[in-house]
Amino acid sequence: MRRSLLVLPSVLLLAGCATADDRAADDARKAADRAGDRLYTSRVQPAQDVAHRAADLDGVEVMAVTGTSTAANGVRLVVRTTGTAAEDGWFPSGTITVKRCFEMRFSTTTDWKDYGTRQVPCPSGKPLTLGPWPKTPEIPYEQLKKALPRVPENGRADEAKVRKAVASLRLDRAIRSELRTEGPVVGVALTVKPYGSDVFDCVLARVAPGRTNVWTPPRVQRVAGEGGCSASNAISPLPPPH
Repeated sequence: MRRSLLVLPSVLLLAGCATADDRAADDARKAADRAGDRLYTSRVQPAQDVAHRAADLDGVEVMAVTGTSTAANGVRLVVRTTGTAAEDGWFPSGTITVKRCFEMRFSTTTDWKDYGTRQVPCPSGKPLTLGPWPKTPEIPYEQLKKALPRVPENGRADEAKVRKAVASLRLDRAIRSELRTEGPVVGVALTVKPYGSDVFDCVLARVAPGRTNVWTPPRVQRVAGEGGCSASNAISPLPPPH
């Protein structure tokens, strides 16, 4: 029994070695690690995009970014995060808050959770100010519906007239238009690729005898390589996903 009593104070002493500041710093590191998990990608991305994505995360401030893209040597990012911990003492009455900076590296060869996270001195100055993401022009859905010609039941769609209707919309240069004729039907696809996304925005139109339809295909069909944003899909629509 005496031996146990002698050991107990030593155990309590060892358990109390980590100060509140240490625990708060560890909390800040965990926040940096979580940010790294959110930023991880095996794709090539410009350095500014990586920094922009980091700045969009709650509780993360971007202090520095170096490199050109996640290709080759990759991008080095210095972020500042916040950590909290209960105050020391038998009966802590509050918490302490610290800010710490961590450097991480992201590249196409970086493995999941292997960002080389290490604490570094915080750079002087304020966090980097990053402008808004490039805006994606809106495809004029309603205007297209009004502009497209209607074809009689026994008639044929005229591609020249459809092309003129599309031209009257004065589309943003980023919006690509595609027209195709098959038999009496003309298909129209207006497509734009949002910055940094693999999912296109697009509107399809089918000008056919007796009926003109305008619609947006399901998201799964608008993914790059799926062919949903094409004039061919406007003429002969793919079946809806299950």
